Amino acid sequence: MTRARSGADDEAAVTRHPRQTTAFFGHADAERTLLDAYRGGRMPHAWLIGGPVGIGKATLAYRLARFVLAHPDPMAVAVQAAQSLDLDPAHGTVRRIAGQAHPDLIALERTENENGVLRTVITVEQTGRTGSFFGSTAGEGGWRVCIVDSADELHPAAANKLLKVLEEPPARSIFLLVSHAPGRLLPTIRSRCRRLDLRPLAEADIVRAVTAALDGAADDADVARAAAAADGSVAAALDLLDGPALAIRERVLGLIRQLPAMDTEALHALGDVVADNAVFAAFIDTVRAWIVSRLHEGPQERGRLNRIAEAWEKVNGATRDAQEYNLDRRPLVFAVFGMLAEAARG
Repeated sequence: MTRARSGADDEAAVTRHPRQTTAFFGHADAERTLLDAYRGGRMPHAWLIGGPVGIGKATLAYRLARFVLAHPDPMAVAVQAAQSLDLDPAHGTVRRIAGQAHPDLIALERTENENGVLRTVITVEQTGRTGSFFGSTAGEGGWRVCIVDSADELHPAAANKLLKVLEEPPARSIFLLVSHAPGRLLPTIRSRCRRLDLRPLAEADIVRAVTAALDGAADDADVARAAAAADGSVAAALDLLDGPALAIRERVLGLIRQLPAMDTEALHALGDVVADNAVFAAFIDTVRAWIVSRLHEGPQERGRLNRIAEAWEKVNGATRDAQEYNLDRRPLVFAVFGMLAEAARG
């Protein structure tokens, strides 16, 4: 099993690509919405599936694609009796989609360039493939499905090319656009899609999803702690379990709980390990998450809110400087905790 995946990384840290993932947790209402629309003869030609990173948007898109391609007649008895979009993992459609071998499914996601480096955008050339794909007859006489994972990463010219297809959708075609920030997409794209927003997962669902993704290989206590810290994202939980992130997070939060007092010896020890990029990333992510949580605590005195907002700006600025100029990160640890101590006063 590999943790790597090319594409838009809706589940960036998940062990399997969404096209290979058959287990699905949470989002029962969203799944029911898709199933009811399909078998009720009200299937929109395009869905915009939105929500935070790593909560299962792409997994749901592939889940619908498998079901539709396996059951091309929405009035069929099997479809009308279905309680979910689930298919047997041994089903031929499931296996072909997992192997990127189904003729009636096209996926637009970031790919590697000629040097083996993952591109930052979905290119206009990739989007151009939809013309020939939808211009031909469905290979198996049913539906043709296009998954865009994620629409946020479309090059502007690629987004415009996709829009042209959305404006005049071919018969029996379904577009499934995954987006982490739907509000940033072209208004003309949003207006041609039915919106389906997913919420962050409950901790229990994250535990189940992570356990399934790792085939039960992780320690139960670690999984529970990662789920509690993941803000509803399976990807975030898996990232926390991968390497030093979870331990560093708990170490940093322990020091934060002592604020405005600062444990100089512990900060020196932390500064000795942040030279490692993974440790540094976990340190900064934890600090940022703590600041955001303080900003959303509820009604607060304006002066305190201003101090927290100022800490956010200062931490981000100091982090950018350290990365851009390759500065020693040990002084940054003390600087950041000084900013947090000031924000925590009062």
